Amino acid sequence: MAALLVINPIVPLGQVVATRGVHTLAGEKPEFAEFMRRSLNRHARGDWGNLDEGDRKENELSLKQGFRLLSAYEADDLPKIWIITEADRSATTILFPEEY
Repeated sequence: MAALLVINPIVPLGQVVATRGVHTLAGEKPEFAEFMRRSLNRHARGDWGNLDEGDRKENELSLKQGFRLLSAYEADDLPKIWIITEADRSATTILFPEEY
């Protein structure tokens, strides 16, 4: 995955990791790797992607209270991904929903 440059992040990402399935697909499809990079940047800036209003509000509370954060992203012809940042902000994981 290309280097991540986040301007004005509001979420400390910690160590960024991806599941084996996500990592494999990123190596096979450059467009998926770019989608991951853009999605991770959005997550770090507090753009939670394709979540309903209740989940967005939960993330806003979690951001203030130091709980785990979840984002969901979709793009045409690419599989949906979730991005989860742990409560202590030590790690952020990129995964497919079915890998949760």
